[in-house]
Amino acid sequence: MRSIDVLIVGGGPAGATAALNLGPLRPVVIVERNASPSPRIGESLPAAARRLFRDMGLLEQFLAEGHAPCYGQRSIWGDPQPQERDAVRDPDGHGWHLDRTRFEQWLREAAISRGAEILAPATVTHIERKLDGWHIAIAHGSEVVELRAAMVIDAAGRGAPIARRLGAQTRIDDRLICGWLYGRDEQTGGRGLTYVEATEEGWWYTAPMPHHRRVLAFHTDADLPAARIARDRDALLVHAASARELGSLLDSAGFVAEAESGFTSAHSATLDPCAGDGFIAAGDAAIAFDPLSSQGLLNALYTGLAAAEATDSYLRGDSDALPRYRETVAVITDTYRQHLALWYGMEQRWPDATFWKRRHEKPAAVTENP
Repeated sequence: MRSIDVLIVGGGPAGATAALNLGPLRPVVIVERNASPSPRIGESLPAAARRLFRDMGLLEQFLAEGHAPCYGQRSIWGDPQPQERDAVRDPDGHGWHLDRTRFEQWLREAAISRGAEILAPATVTHIERKLDGWHIAIAHGSEVVELRAAMVIDAAGRGAPIARRLGAQTRIDDRLICGWLYGRDEQTGGRGLTYVEATEEGWWYTAPMPHHRRVLAFHTDADLPAARIARDRDALLVHAASARELGSLLDSAGFVAEAESGFTSAHSATLDPCAGDGFIAAGDAAIAFDPLSSQGLLNALYTGLAAAEATDSYLRGDSDALPRYRETVAVITDTYRQHLALWYGMEQRWPDATFWKRRHEKPAAVTENP
């Protein structure tokens, strides 16, 4: 059984960020179920990420990746007339529309270049706390890898599979889901802007990506009839075309849908506790954001960095490291919930529609047990 300092479960943005910051300091192994990053929704990164990349010594490398600039947002929200918000007054400049798969691969490679090891595709099959640390069994191809780790970071997404196995509970605030598809823009219309449009059943999102690609997504609640639209690629296209402003934008861009599509959970969720003796959660495992906030990727980077710092301090004997991390996540959670309520509260055109009534009332949280 090999001994390491830190096992990170999940090689997405949060896990890779934690690994690239811990790699120069300690023996770190990432366990990731996918051999390469999978296509997923979440292609916008706000300008504030520039500060994080600078702190991590990655800004120049990130800029060299050539992701498409995001100069602002156009929306129909709370008013039938389109509104625009640009990045001119943002002190950090413009954000980015990412090639998400390439971005995640870049983060993984940065982690490896800084000393982290990655096992992929691989899954944790057993984890147990003993006096000398965590004993972990990992299925990696035809082999079983056994490791002993002093600290475990759960960065495996909303399900937080490791933290919940260790006794943490997930609070789910809503039933939001997302259906999405990719395509290509044959024209230049709509480039450089994220677009959001509210409808009676939920809301739409579209954003350009590098190399004239585009993502289109619809968000609603899993138990509403409109969820059938989110689950059906052809229905997504039909309903998108019927939305007046969205349909016009897609026409002006010459959008041509590709076969690639998907369906995923998009609900807000928090983990309690997000850190405990010997473990810590980062990214969506700690706090999952509604995509309306456009903060999910930024939160993954931030909590990945914060988890790395807390982990290193904890292993150095700082007994306050994990409580400080929990306090940081609690502040982020409170601020996020306040802003989310304000954002949804701006849309009052369908007060009797179930989707909007739920968001105008105090949410009834559901706790998932381990």
